[in-house]
Amino acid sequence: MRRFDLSVYLVLDPGLCAGIGMVETARLAVQGGATIVQLRDKDGGTARMIETGRALKAALAGSGALLIVNDDVEAARVIGADGLHVGQGDMTPAEARARVGPEMLLGLSVESPELARAAPPALVDYVGAGPVFATPTKPDHKQPVGWDGLAAQVAACPVPAVAIGGLKAHHAAPAKEAGARGLAVVSAICGQPDPAAAAREIARAWAAV
Repeated sequence: MRRFDLSVYLVLDPGLCAGIGMVETARLAVQGGATIVQLRDKDGGTARMIETGRALKAALAGSGALLIVNDDVEAARVIGADGLHVGQGDMTPAEARARVGPEMLLGLSVESPELARAAPPALVDYVGAGPVFATPTKPDHKQPVGWDGLAAQVAACPVPAVAIGGLKAHHAAPAKEAGARGLAVVSAICGQPDPAAAAREIARAWAAV
C-alpha cells in the first residue's frame, strides 16, 4: 500500500515560479509544510521535465515530500518520481498504471461525480477533484463546481480526493467539510514573496480544522 499525505499539494507553474524558479519554490514550500509537489510544465517537453524533475528530486531528498509528475510517463520514469498524475484526456488509468508499474502513485483529475465514481481503486491512488473555483493557472479547466459540487465528487469517489481550483489557506475548512483530504494549490504558493510562509499558512489552516 502506497502511503501519501494530500494535505498541502503544491502544483508548480513555471510562469508563476519564474522569479526564483520551480526548484527553489518547491524547496521552500516543503520547508513550510507542503507534503506533495507536482511538476507541471505543459510547454516544457520531456527533456526539460527530466532536467527540472531531477533537480527537484535532489532538492526534496530526505524531506518526506513526494514528487509527482504531470502527464509525462517517460519523465516520471527517468526521474524516478514518486508518482504520475493524468487528466481525463491524457491516457486511461489502465494505460498509465501499465506504463509506470505497481509502485508509483497514480493520480487522476475528475470534474464530475460520474468521473469520480469511475476512478478504479485498483489502479488509481487519489483524484484531484474540482475545479472548485475558476483559476487563471489552468485556463482550459472545466466549469467550476463550488463546494457542493466538490462534496458530490468526493462522495462518489472510491479513493481519497484532493480539492483543486483557485484555493487558498482560508478554504481549508470548507474543503475538509466537503470530504477532501487536502488542498491542491498553485498561485497560493507559486509566485508568493515567501513560499515557505505561504505553505505554512495552508498547513496550519488544514491542521486546525
